[in-house]
Amino acid sequence: MTAHAPSITPATDLSAVIDPVKLDRLAEVAIKVGLQLQPGQDLVLTSSIAALPLTRRIVEQAYKAGAGLVTPIFSDDEITLARFRYGADASFDRAAGWLHEGMAKAFSQNAARLAVRGDDPSLLSGQDPAKVARANKANSMAYQPALEKITGFDINWTILAYPELAWARQVFPGESDEAAVKKLAEAIFAASRVDNDDPVEAWGRHNAALAKRTEWLNGHRFHALHFKGPGTDLTLGLADDHEWMGGASTAKNGVTCNPNIPTEEVFTTPHRLRVSGHVSSTKPLSYQGTLIDEISVRFEEGRIVEATASKGADVLNKVLDTDEGARRLGEVALVPHSSPISQSGILFYNTLFDENASCHIALGQCYSKCFVGGDKLSPEDIAARGGNKSLIHIDWMIGSGKVDIDGVREDGSTVPVMRAGEWA
Repeated sequence: MTAHAPSITPATDLSAVIDPVKLDRLAEVAIKVGLQLQPGQDLVLTSSIAALPLTRRIVEQAYKAGAGLVTPIFSDDEITLARFRYGADASFDRAAGWLHEGMAKAFSQNAARLAVRGDDPSLLSGQDPAKVARANKANSMAYQPALEKITGFDINWTILAYPELAWARQVFPGESDEAAVKKLAEAIFAASRVDNDDPVEAWGRHNAALAKRTEWLNGHRFHALHFKGPGTDLTLGLADDHEWMGGASTAKNGVTCNPNIPTEEVFTTPHRLRVSGHVSSTKPLSYQGTLIDEISVRFEEGRIVEATASKGADVLNKVLDTDEGARRLGEVALVPHSSPISQSGILFYNTLFDENASCHIALGQCYSKCFVGGDKLSPEDIAARGGNKSLIHIDWMIGSGKVDIDGVREDGSTVPVMRAGEWA
C-alpha cells in the first residue's frame, strides 16, 4: 500500500521575511541578464503559485523592458498531489499536449521562455513510483516539441528560483518556517549575484571569466575526459566538433542570454557511443518530486548497463527506460569545488543550484548549440557527430574535492584539467 504524502497546510504569507530590494534585483537580472528580453518580444513564463511575489516582479520588469505579451502558466503542489491521490489510473499516461504544442508554437514565433523554480524536492516521495514515472514519461513526450526549441537554443531562455516554504524546510530542517525561508532567500540571492548594488555589472564580469575557461578548453580539442575519484573511474568521449560553452550564450534568434541563474559551469556534448567505466553521484538528485540518492552506474559503449541508488532507485530505473537515449549522456559540465555555491556548504536539493556546486553529467538530450556551427546542423548532422537524442535531460552531480579530471588527446596523451576538484 502506498501512503499518502502529508497534506500541505496553507502557510502564513512568509514573503515579508524576504528582502524586497534583492527580490527586485533578481527580477531585473532575470529579464536583463537571464533573457536580455527584446522590445516587442513575447514571454512564456511558468511558475508555481507560491512564487507569485517574484513572478509578479518579473512580469513588471518584462513590460518595463518593452515585452510584447507575457503569458504566465501556474502550478500548485496541492493540485499536483490531488491527481496522484484521486486521478484515474489511465490519466497517468496522458499529458496536456495541446498546452505544450502552444508553447512550441510561441517559441517558433520567437517568444522567450522563463521558468521560476522552487518546487518541494520530495513532493511525490509518498506516491506510487510507477504512476510518477508514467506521468513523467507522458509529460516528456508531450513537451518534446517545445523542448527541442530550448535544447536547440532557437530562443533566449532562462531558469531561476524562489524560496518556497516546502523547499526551505528541507534545506534548513529544524529552523522555524520564517528562518528557513529567509536563509534560503539569502542563499539564492548570493548565488544569483544580486546581493550587491550592481548585479548586472557583476554578471558581466562573471560571464567574462567563464568565457576564458571555455576558450582554454576549446583550444585543446580534447578527444575525451577521464574522471577519477571515490566510486568513479569514467572515460567520457567528447562528440566530434564539440564546443564548450559557459555563462552567456547567443541563441539562434541572435539574443545573448544566460540560460541558468545562477551558473558556475562550462559544458559541452559527450559522444553518445564513447563513454565507459563507472561513476557515482556526489549529491542527491531531486527529480520531479522524487529524491534519488547515491546513484551508481556503469557504462559500456556509451550506454548505462547497470544502475543503482540507495533512495529513489525505482524512479531512476524507470527514467532510464524512457527511451533509447535515456541511458546515454547529453551533457558534461565542469564546475570547480571552490564555486560559491559549493563553498556555501548548503545542499539545495535542487539541480539548478547543486549542479553549480559540482561537476556533473546529464542523461538524455544533448544541446545542439554545443557543436561548432551547431546553429546550422540538422538532427542527422548532430547524430553523426555523436550527439544524443532523448525525451529527457536530467543533470546529476559527480564532482567533489576528491575528483581528478584529465583531458585526453586523440593520441592518448593527457593534460590535467582538474585536480582535487579545482582547475589544474
